[in-house]
Amino acid sequence: MKTSSAPGEFVRALSSLRGHQLRPEISVEEIPGPTRLAPYAAALSAEVTRPPSGEDLSGHAKFVVLYDPDGQPAWHGAFRLIILVRAPMDDEVADDPLLGEVGWSWLSSALEECGAGYHHLSGTVTRVLSESFGGLSLTDSSVDMEIRGSLTPVTEDLGPHLKAWLRLIEMACDLTPLPQLITPRTHPKPNV
Repeated sequence: MKTSSAPGEFVRALSSLRGHQLRPEISVEEIPGPTRLAPYAAALSAEVTRPPSGEDLSGHAKFVVLYDPDGQPAWHGAFRLIILVRAPMDDEVADDPLLGEVGWSWLSSALEECGAGYHHLSGTVTRVLSESFGGLSLTDSSVDMEIRGSLTPVTEDLGPHLKAWLRLIEMACDLTPLPQLITPRTHPKPNV
């Protein structure tokens, strides 16, 4: 998709996502943005891989930018961001009745900590139970926590929102924040 045909406000918003730093365990790549939710969209996907210590920490995440130059009443603005993080939980944490509230507080605190201005935040925190049956492997089960948030940014500078998404990934995947990070290699392009 040619960015030259996209509105300047959308192109500037995507430019604000460039040059941010990542930790070695988090790999980010551009994926196609949804085509039915807005006239313009861009998306990133992240995966958490095994850290050097060998401890099994995995997780998946998405960061979606939606833009409608005319705005949408439900968004209360021209932009809408969708933040999704899914991470495995150990059995003790998965059984905690406050897991949903804790996950939601991680999202809220990541946004505040990174100075990501927003309004009309909504979303869910879901426990996902997966059980395997049959096949050649032993029967297994796992529980993941999925944090999904949708918000309207107060500015076209989406850099703080991207930082909040990366911080939420760290919290959900139990990664200790690092002082020095690596610059990402990919940058989102708009889908129209």
